[in-house]
Amino acid sequence: MLAGVFVCAACGLVYELELVALASYLIGDSVTQASVVLSVMVFAMGIGSLAAKRLRGLAAAGFGALEAVLALVGGSSAMVLYAVFAWTGGWGGLWADGPRVLLVAFSLAIGVLIGAEVPLLMELIQRVRRQDPGGAVADLFAADYVGALVGGLAFPFVLLPFLGQLTGALLTGTVNAVVGAALVLGLFRRDLTRRARWLLLTANAVVLALLATATVLADDFERAARQAVYGQDVRVAVRTDVQEVVLTGDTDGRPLDLFLDGRLRVRGSDERRYHEALVHPAMNGPHARVLVLGGGDGLAVREVLRHPGVRRVDVVELDPRLARLARQDPGLSALNEHAYGDARVHVAPGDAFHRLRSTPSAAYDVVISDLPDPSVTASTKLYSQEFYGLLRRVLAPDGRLVVHAGPVFAAPRAFWTVDATLRAAGLRTVAYRVAADDPGAAASDDGSASGPGPGSAPDRTTAALRAPRAWGFLLAARTAPALRLDPAAPRARTLTPDSLARDARDAARTRIPGLPPSTLVHPRY
Repeated sequence: MLAGVFVCAACGLVYELELVALASYLIGDSVTQASVVLSVMVFAMGIGSLAAKRLRGLAAAGFGALEAVLALVGGSSAMVLYAVFAWTGGWGGLWADGPRVLLVAFSLAIGVLIGAEVPLLMELIQRVRRQDPGGAVADLFAADYVGALVGGLAFPFVLLPFLGQLTGALLTGTVNAVVGAALVLGLFRRDLTRRARWLLLTANAVVLALLATATVLADDFERAARQAVYGQDVRVAVRTDVQEVVLTGDTDGRPLDLFLDGRLRVRGSDERRYHEALVHPAMNGPHARVLVLGGGDGLAVREVLRHPGVRRVDVVELDPRLARLARQDPGLSALNEHAYGDARVHVAPGDAFHRLRSTPSAAYDVVISDLPDPSVTASTKLYSQEFYGLLRRVLAPDGRLVVHAGPVFAAPRAFWTVDATLRAAGLRTVAYRVAADDPGAAASDDGSASGPGPGSAPDRTTAALRAPRAWGFLLAARTAPALRLDPAAPRARTLTPDSLARDARDAARTRIPGLPPSTLVHPRY
């Protein structure tokens, strides 16, 4: 009996973590999604416990039916969420609030079902062996909590890396259904009428058949959903230990696009405009030793290597497989002009924050921060005052730091919070921006790229695929930095001194004064 409680508790926690993980990937802002899922689910568990009081007289049949429904709802939740995301254009139009509505609906349903287990299990434990209520509660919750521990550890270390989100959830539902049915039909068979036994067997057979069918079709479903999200020309799609990496294009004349966790990070048609604006102003001055944070695609490194006098480039990239792809993929390596084949370039996999803590003082002349926008929760610590304090320490006295700080027009508060944070770390700054090549592209709040909304023809893509209208940058140094181009460097293709001055004036007009800096314990983004 307690072994069954253990397994069911493990499955319940996997469902919770699955919702958090998928919602963070599809919607973004992992802190908010975790808070919504966990708070709604705990609330629903209380409602489920109250509702189950009426079923204690039919505890065995009720528990068997409950586990069958929970297995179906929890096991299919990831596939349903991903299907709606893929085939409704990212919940645009009528589905504008779809992500949160569907997330809350699944959290409520799964929470009610998990909460209803406890009163029924208490009744069933007493039927196995009569004992005082305190002892029964202790046994039940000991098995429940240990099961939750195993489920919580199995999700990130076993299910997610080896099976993926969809198959992992479906397999969890299968285990849940089998154990629930075995527990009731094995230990409490005599408590059920003949009709109830057949109904329970039939219901579980249907649930297992549905979950098994979905498991068999999971790979085909994922490919079809990926094509609905990214288009028909997906060339590379891999799930690394850090993120999902997708490459599209680079065939039939279409430019290569790189997506990380569903967000467009490189658009081949205008990536040069972004990377020239990111790198070239920072290289005006001593630049023998350069540090690139992020930038595993090698495109920022490509621009660094254009400058004479560069002796060493260190790239700190969290995802080593992305850097390996940038070195080995024909399309991406051609786009970065085989930057990783240069002997001066050294890749150091790992977290930028931890790397900087062990870096000697004044180690670099130039630091280029090519990181995701600060609105992405995982990146928030890399836009903090503490992080910029580390960067200031590793900069040479006359060194320069450039930060990609998100879309200056779509998210001015986040952009100028980065500016305030740099200044709080003892750096002087100058802001500038550069427009995307496509003037008709719209910008999402976090600056991630998106394409046409649902129903647009011929290629319906999600809101995560549009290109930002303007990228914002901050050039920082110990003394007021001069926003100029290096006269000794090859001429940039998309950047001129006049356009750079104009871009600085445009960015300055969006300034929001008086914003507090962001810190590790008080993030402001």
